[in-house]
Amino acid sequence: MPFEPNDDLSQHFATSGAGLSKRVDDLVASVVPADSPNLPLYREMLITVMRMAQADRSRWDAKIMLQTMREMEHAFSRLEPFKRRRKVTVFGSARTPVEHPLYALARELGETLARYDLMVITGAGGGIMAAAHEGAGTDNSLGLNITLPFEQRANPTVDGTEHLLSFHFFFVRKLFFIKEADALVLCPGGFGTLDETLEILTLIQTGKSPLVPVVLLDEPGGSFWKDALDFMRRQLEGNRYILPTDMRLMRLVDNAEDAAVEIDKFYSNFHSSRWWKDRFVMRLNHQLTGAALDALNTEFADLCLKGCFEQQPCCAMELDEPELRQLPRLSFVFNGRDHGRLRELTDFINERQNWAVSPE
Repeated sequence: MPFEPNDDLSQHFATSGAGLSKRVDDLVASVVPADSPNLPLYREMLITVMRMAQADRSRWDAKIMLQTMREMEHAFSRLEPFKRRRKVTVFGSARTPVEHPLYALARELGETLARYDLMVITGAGGGIMAAAHEGAGTDNSLGLNITLPFEQRANPTVDGTEHLLSFHFFFVRKLFFIKEADALVLCPGGFGTLDETLEILTLIQTGKSPLVPVVLLDEPGGSFWKDALDFMRRQLEGNRYILPTDMRLMRLVDNAEDAAVEIDKFYSNFHSSRWWKDRFVMRLNHQLTGAALDALNTEFADLCLKGCFEQQPCCAMELDEPELRQLPRLSFVFNGRDHGRLRELTDFINERQNWAVSPE
């Protein structure tokens, strides 16, 4: 859901800090264009910092907040040139040796994703990460490295380039792995890979992260992800800890081309999504036929809290992204819960026979 400024917080600050609220308003107005839709948010940020200063939190708390804000602002700035490029985050073991078949598969994956004009994001380390960047090449790679007390160098593809970002906090780095990802490819790995896999699935399942393709990649005949999926079906789905449709949030493949095709197909008609007030809006590359819209209202009615699916042009409230203005919209009051079913709906709108205008 969209974030709205906390009016109560602002009022509390205004009464507890004489004159400071107006000073914050003046400061924001001096650096932010008057017509910026973000002006209330920047004001809220400054108020939050001032409230922390008023309370004079511990030095450790203050340093955490400062470092977090610095890292995030730095990352926003560094990633701005790549804003409109689709990106794929690739996870996997840093310990995978060069001679292992998975290393060759990850290298082929990077090369294939680059051929589909997709950038490859990794943790910039060795093993699977180095292989994926090696295949993609520097121009199509982004490395999000972690600063450690002992010497740690990034892999040769991104080391010393503008395509490398370093982070102090793991949680900030993990945020950008997911925030920047238009898709995720998960190769076999250790505790870290499993942690990232389950966290990604949890974030998408709960709607805390946008729906994107999650691809599990293993070598032909490999059992790493097959055994993991068997466990999920037997223990998680079998005990009703997850919905059966939650298993639709990920796809298992055994070659680089299928991984890239899975991602490419996801964006064949679906472009992106956002919440607007109580409605979930899916931007499409092609309008749906009337028959397809009727089918949606029959087959996916369970996703609507009320009303039905509606196609509409860009509304006046969405003009903050003018480059997407021309895209048709599919809008509905989503229940916000069944994201596995939402993935099934996305697959439906990506089927070419449901498009009103055929691609050239």
